[in-house]
Amino acid sequence: MKIGIFDSGKGGTTVMAAIKERLPEAEYFYIGDSRNCPYGEKTDEELMKITRKHVETLKKKGARIIVIACNTATTRCIAKLRQEYPELKFVGTEPAIKLATETGVKRILVMATPGTIESERTARLMAEYQRPRQKIRLLACPGLADVIEAGAGIDEKLAELLAKIPAPEVIVLGCTHYSLIKPEIQKYFPEAKLIDGNEGVAKRVVELTKQM
Repeated sequence: MKIGIFDSGKGGTTVMAAIKERLPEAEYFYIGDSRNCPYGEKTDEELMKITRKHVETLKKKGARIIVIACNTATTRCIAKLRQEYPELKFVGTEPAIKLATETGVKRILVMATPGTIESERTARLMAEYQRPRQKIRLLACPGLADVIEAGAGIDEKLAELLAKIPAPEVIVLGCTHYSLIKPEIQKYFPEAKLIDGNEGVAKRVVELTKQM
């Protein structure tokens, strides 16, 4: 089985690692699109052009399952890509709001790119899964994916974003890049549980391989 994965840089490598743990025998093709990072600042038209190009590249390599390892690209592009490429199976990533609400805690922080925070999909996830008395705070993190990709200025950017945020009980990492800096985020909120969507993506890929 050939599996294609793309993201706006190296963040999607955390998704690929989770899939590889479950499917070590598969052949993987990864596109880390650092040149266009961050996707969250692109228009819908620009982002569709970028993602369509990646799909074409992975399709030519023989990938039958394509993982969009980017929350922003998933929320804004996956529906159209499924329409345009019905012969392929797409798996997207989205903020793990459902998992966070299922913990039953009252204070949840969702960290994501501005594009993901402002997306209709994020609004629907909150409307569907937020429970009574739960407070979900959405935190747009412009520039955070950039500094993670560059490997410099991470501490300064986190201080700018998190220093005045009330302590949450659960933090949803709504961008695959953020999974690369879990220890740094945990320093600000030592008691909080950090959740990303990587395991959910991996499980879905496994399900699809069994159907093919």
